[in-house]
Amino acid sequence: MTLNPADDAFAARLRQSLPEAVFRSPEPRYLEEPRGRWAGQCGVLALPRDVDEVSALVTAAAAARVPVVPYGGGTGLVGGQIAPEGPAPLIVSLERMNAIRGVYPTENVLIAEAGAILAEVQLAAREAGRLFPLSLAAEGTARIGGNLSTNAGGTGVLRYGNARDLCLGLEAVLPDGRIWHGLSRLRKDNTGYDLRDLLIGAEGTLGIITAATLKLYPQPAAQGTAIFVVPDPEAAIALLSLAHARLGEAVSAFELIAGQGLTFLAENLPEVRQPFDQAPEWCVLMEVGLPRGLDPEEALADLFEAALEEGLTSDGLIAQSQAQRDDFWSVREHIPEANRRVGAVSSHDISVPISRIPEFIRRGDQVVAGLGGFRVNCFGHIGDGNLHYNVFPEPGRSKADHANQVGAVKRAVHDLVHEMGGSVSAEHGIGRLKVEDLERYGDPVRLDAMRAIKAALDPAGIMNPGAVLRA
Repeated sequence: MTLNPADDAFAARLRQSLPEAVFRSPEPRYLEEPRGRWAGQCGVLALPRDVDEVSALVTAAAAARVPVVPYGGGTGLVGGQIAPEGPAPLIVSLERMNAIRGVYPTENVLIAEAGAILAEVQLAAREAGRLFPLSLAAEGTARIGGNLSTNAGGTGVLRYGNARDLCLGLEAVLPDGRIWHGLSRLRKDNTGYDLRDLLIGAEGTLGIITAATLKLYPQPAAQGTAIFVVPDPEAAIALLSLAHARLGEAVSAFELIAGQGLTFLAENLPEVRQPFDQAPEWCVLMEVGLPRGLDPEEALADLFEAALEEGLTSDGLIAQSQAQRDDFWSVREHIPEANRRVGAVSSHDISVPISRIPEFIRRGDQVVAGLGGFRVNCFGHIGDGNLHYNVFPEPGRSKADHANQVGAVKRAVHDLVHEMGGSVSAEHGIGRLKVEDLERYGDPVRLDAMRAIKAALDPAGIMNPGAVLRA
């Protein structure tokens, strides 16, 4: 269906009916995305204060057939938060809806508005003696509505699950402007289709999440962090299995780090303190959280001894202080920035079955080598099967030198992922970047069902058109 732009006449009608919703032309930050792949269309920006104002905005947009782009923290990496093509949209930013509506420690529940910054949700949980375990590099600017809309992952998925697993209920505005009051605090509610799971991961294409009921957990009484050198990814997977056998669900993070990533870090961010004088070819960063009475450093030392006996590690460091823990995590968290400074030819957020990770890395490197001279930095959340498999030019060359190979590299890597039963979008979502990938690799029956759901809930196609499904 034909959509209309959010023009001056539409903006004037909104100002008349919603004078407090702060309408203005979008600032540059609302029209950009972190990797600079696209520039957004310049429509009307609205900053509603509550769900009723969001409802009124969407109702007006539906009546005028104006596209709506929900905006959270702007940290998404697949272009879901901007509209580079089509009629200029109404951008609905949830940043003023940032309240923590309630904390229920005995229930391990927190209710937050969609504009609450992830780090502030974590702090509110911590002040109540609880843990909200969703953790990712952009947590200081990412907002909880966007985290849920993209089903964000991060470093704690191994123990606690994705954003979807951390949500009990939602409040949301549907594409016709009606409000779904679904902020349930129940953990058991089998009363029909689960709209919560439908909206989580939909990237704003089925409605706007305005608030969420989130799961909290007890704070681990003691945490331990270690980096173990491993000879290869096979040993890393075996070490993960050993860690689970000895420590069970206490293992909260297990990250694979390649020597190439540490080299990039040394070359581009030398101020980041590295744990080893000479970068190992492979290492893993792991974290454990234990109940009161158990010593995490002792547990990690015992694990190291067992791994050493089995030939799974040759060296390791166990953090002896919070400062050392922070240093270890700083290495992992700065690798993406070092990658950005080098300039990737093609970046891939993929997942494969955990037992097949070593095979994927081996075959992936062969596939990439067959396309020319490249370097690969493979790192990520090996504990849940999610790798960031990024391809870079050789020293002395830039990504611009390989501009004509970007598509071929991406296609070759994604073809291999698909062949191995994996996903070409593990935690970043589809957005606009991977619409073609979804069409190519997605199950056709599932895609038909997704289109039917979209048509049923958003028949005019106003909600974030072009994201996830082709407009």
